[in-house]
Formats: sequence, C-alpha cells, structure tokens
Amino acid sequence: MRQDGLAIGLAILAGLVLFLPFIGITHLFDWDEINFAESAREMLLTGDYLNVQINFEHFREKPPLFIWMQVLSMKLFGINEFAARFPNTICSIFTLTALYRVGQRVHGHRFGLMWMLVYLGSVLPFFYFKSGLIDPWFNLFTFLGIAYFAYYFIYKQSRRLNLVLAAVFIGLGILTKGPVALLILLLVFLVYLFYQRFRIKSSFADVLLFTFVLVLVGGFWFLLQILNGNLEIIQDFITYQIRLFQTEDAGHGGFMLYHFVVMLLGVFPASVFAIRYLFKRTGRSKSEDIFLRWMKILFWTVLILFTVVSTKIVHYSSMAYLPLTFIATLHISKLVRGNKFIRVIGKTLIFVIAVLYTLVVSAISQIEYLKSRIDLSEYIQDPFALDNLEARAGWHGWEWSIGIVFLLTLSYFLFIEKRNRIKVYGLFASTALFTFLTVVFITPRIEEYSQHSAIEFYKSLESQDVYVATLGYKSYAQYFYSKIEPHGNIKASDKEWLLSGEIDKPAYFVMKIHRKDQYLQRYPQLELLYEKNGFVFTKRKD
Repeated sequence: MRQDGLAIGLAILAGLVLFLPFIGITHLFDWDEINFAESAREMLLTGDYLNVQINFEHFREKPPLFIWMQVLSMKLFGINEFAARFPNTICSIFTLTALYRVGQRVHGHRFGLMWMLVYLGSVLPFFYFKSGLIDPWFNLFTFLGIAYFAYYFIYKQSRRLNLVLAAVFIGLGILTKGPVALLILLLVFLVYLFYQRFRIKSSFADVLLFTFVLVLVGGFWFLLQILNGNLEIIQDFITYQIRLFQTEDAGHGGFMLYHFVVMLLGVFPASVFAIRYLFKRTGRSKSEDIFLRWMKILFWTVLILFTVVSTKIVHYSSMAYLPLTFIATLHISKLVRGNKFIRVIGKTLIFVIAVLYTLVVSAISQIEYLKSRIDLSEYIQDPFALDNLEARAGWHGWEWSIGIVFLLTLSYFLFIEKRNRIKVYGLFASTALFTFLTVVFITPRIEEYSQHSAIEFYKSLESQDVYVATLGYKSYAQYFYSKIEPHGNIKASDKEWLLSGEIDKPAYFVMKIHRKDQYLQRYPQLELLYEKNGFVFTKRKD
C-alpha cells in the first residue's frame, strides 16, 4: 500500500508540475483541438448534451464522452483553451497510475515506476497530455480494456471481474472515439487465438457477460439516440467510420510507412530501446511471457491497422505508444540491472534523432534571422506558407538554446555517465524537459506563423450576430473564436447561400492567399477587408 501511494503521488505530482502549467497559453489548433472544444461550447450554449454539434448542426463523427469532459471543465474554468485541455491533465494522472498498476502486477513495483518515467519521458506521449485531443483518454480506456482482457486469460483469480472491467473500459473507449476500440480488441484477440491455436479457457456464460456489459456501457449513448428517434445519426456515424478507412479524410494522406516513422521519431527515446525486444521473448515466467505477447500483438495490430487506413493523421496510431513503452521498459529494466548499456548502434540512433530534434527547434527559432538574410521565395514555392512566415512571432532570442542544451545533456547521459540507472533517468528526464520547454516556448511561436492572424480576425467578431465561413479550406476556428451564437437558420452551413442567397445578417469569409483571385473573380459581391500572413479577409457587400 505504501508503494502504491508513492506511485499515485508521483503521478499526481507529474500532472501538476509537468502537464498542468501553461496549457492555456497557446490558441487551440485546427482541426481536432478546436473541433472538440467547439462541440463542448455549443453543448453549453444549447443545453443539448445528447447531440454533438458543429455550427449548431449534428456532428456525426465522434461520440460525446470526451466532449462531456470538456463541458464540465468549461463549467469550472470558462470557455477557453485551459478548460479545453484540462481533461488531458487529469488523463495524465490516471494514465501514469494505470501504467504503474499494470506494470506492477506483471513485473513488480520498480518496473511500474520505470514505465511511468519512460512514458512521460518520450516526446509525443508527453506532448498529447498538454493538448485538447481526444486520443489520450481513448488510448487509456482501450489499453485498460485489453489489459484486463489479457488478465482474464492469464490469471485464475478474479477472472470474471477482469472480464467485466475489460468490457467497461472498451465500452468507455467506444463512447470516447467510436467502435474502433472494439475493433482493436477483436483484432488483437483474433491474433492471440491464432498463437494459442484456438485453444483457450472460457465459457459461453462469460461471453454473454462480456457482451452484456459492453453493450450496456458502450451502447449507452447510441441507445439514447435511438430512443430519441435519431437513428439516422447512428447510420451517418457508422458510414463515416467506414469512409475513414477507405479514403483520405480531407487531404490527410501519407506514405505507406508513415506511422512507422511516427513511432520511431515521435516516441523517442523509448522507441529505440523497444526495437530489439519487439522480436524477442523476455518474460521470466509464463504469465510475463503471455502478457508480453498481448502487448506485442497490440502494438503491431495498431500499427498495421492505421497503415492500412487511408487517412494518415499523426495521433491515429497513438494507441501503440502504450505497448511500445512497455516493451521498451522491459529492455531498460534489464539494462539497469546489468553491467552493459544499449549497443553502439542504439546509442548512435538516439544521438542522431536527438540531433534532428535540435536542428528543427534551432531552425524554427531562427526564422526571423533567416528572413532578414535569405530570400525565402527561392526555397518555398507555396505562397500561403511564404506569407505565413511574414508574421512577427515575438521570439525572445534564446529559444535556440533549448535544443542545444537538450543535445548536450542527452549526450552526457548517453556517452559519459557510467551508471546505467542514472543514464536511463537522465535520458528520459532530459527528453521530458526538452518537450516541456518546446511546448511552452516554441509551440506558441509556431502558432503565430500558422493561424494566429486568422484567429485574431475571428476574435474581432466575437459575439457579433454574423455569419463567419472559410472558402477553399476546412476550419473550425471561426466558430470557436468568434463565439457564434445559435443562428437558427438551417442554411447557415451552405456557403453558396451565404455567398449569394438572401442572408439576414452580415457574412464574413476567410480564404488563403493562393485562392484570392479565384474567389474574388467568382464572387464579385465580396469586399476585400485586408490581407495578413497568408489569409485574406472579406465581407459580403450589402
């Protein structure tokens, strides 16, 4: 109990020190962060907590559980960036605690603590806890569902309790992001069955119990929709999920090995430690071997599944971070106990990736310097990106040192420090600090270049009785940052009507610079207000 209290205390401390501070200093990023936050804002305005909405019309792509969390957060802290991201601060505490408990059950107290460090000391796992994305909660629920499902087959004690908890967590995963939670479980289970040659110990009663609890929890919102006569919402939701697998969603494509690269570079440095053990049996007992098999199957299933999916978005494969860091921790725990550290090729790979991060951070922080000495148009052909870089981002001048200090610190622990335990602590602690400083000091400057001018315009229209729309690109920022009120007009999402119909209030339109001539010629009724940093702001003439 004392050890458990220590782990929970460390998880809470990490949440308060690493993941809570500065979560509101940067505007929400399109699309997903603003998408969920806007749905929560519209829930608050309309009082309709059953239906997810965007622009006050049904949004049929996501279930409501995470948005309900944001609604509660906004009731406490107001409608702002802090409130939108606060649920993931809470998720960081629950996730680190869950990693400890799962690690402790399989490998003991020290392993659980080490897994916590490895997870929060890897780049993207750390980054997502400071975001307003839905994935941290989805990943936690789905991972716990699969972990308890594995316990059901591994341990004789409390088998049905493990089965019920597995169903509860998979159900919560469905309520968070949809049936992909169940799909992942089923695919993992099918592969496990194959490994077991379809010989498992279960009963029909257990199958019924799991199904009943899963339907009760995961089907709760869907059942409410059906009872309220909203069957078409369920149909549209399922259609969207199928389309997501078959086509690139709004241009989010990528090359075949996209998610493999995300794993290697994004879950750094854990990914390098995991490589060797992804293909090796390392358990010291039968139960450890079986759980490791579940984790490997989960990792490869997620990676292959989202490699097959046509839509390529970086956080789609984030479910794989959990088993990947588990496998990395196995390797690390052996290194800590032994006299040898990671091999030369592993050290080299860690150093090379650290150099890449250092170069990227240093280059970004020197944009103002580069602009004054280089003709960027010779290297950047996209006029929108080129105009983005004309923004004045307000650099302090020392941000380049974040990457340099990171590289020097990591190099010390990698090549000079002799004690393996200190090496590991130092590598992951320095990466966590690097990610924290990057989020706090670099990300807001990137936002100044990418979307700040548009958000500044939307905020100038805040709470005015107007229509705001984008032309030629998809965005949700105009709804959240202009704080549009329910307009009651079913044509409000019809851009042709906004451009040419008999509108009942002013309509504003935002486009990107490379589409300016095209739209102004096509719609002479648009009055040019001004241009700034790649965005063109217009208003329909009276």
